[in-house]
Amino acid sequence: MSHRGGMSLAPFVPSPPEVVRKMLEVAGVSYGETVYDLGCGNGGIVIMAAREFGAKCVGIEMRKDLADKATEEAKNQRIDQRVKILNANCLDIDISDADVVTLYLTSSGNLKLKDKLEKELKTKVRIVSHDFEMSGWTPHKIYREPPGHTIYLYVKGT
Repeated sequence: MSHRGGMSLAPFVPSPPEVVRKMLEVAGVSYGETVYDLGCGNGGIVIMAAREFGAKCVGIEMRKDLADKATEEAKNQRIDQRVKILNANCLDIDISDADVVTLYLTSSGNLKLKDKLEKELKTKVRIVSHDFEMSGWTPHKIYREPPGHTIYLYVKGT
């Protein structure tokens, strides 16, 4: 499958489980909320959000092998009714129904998504980024834990 531009917004580096849990806690993910992970890799964030937080999740991943792996893992954990993995470029997918958006891209990847996030997301949507700031936005809060990691929380419109 070819993607417009065919360009990745970040290399695949999975977030450690303790970072994923902290990202979801920081975002205040609640049962039934919709969580999008842009560049979901092997699905670690959306799988934990569905399994431990009861969220409805959409992971978007350009690499077919990673998207297939994430889909398979959601099936194996019997949470595939709450986790949808799209093999697509996140710039091409409507995310306007999100309550929470998670990111572990790069500074330049975040910058490429900035306009999309500003245009599509409702007020009060929580955006959580692992290790990389959103240039031009002021974080609602910054967490420097687990040690060696930084988690930025943004709340749209605040």
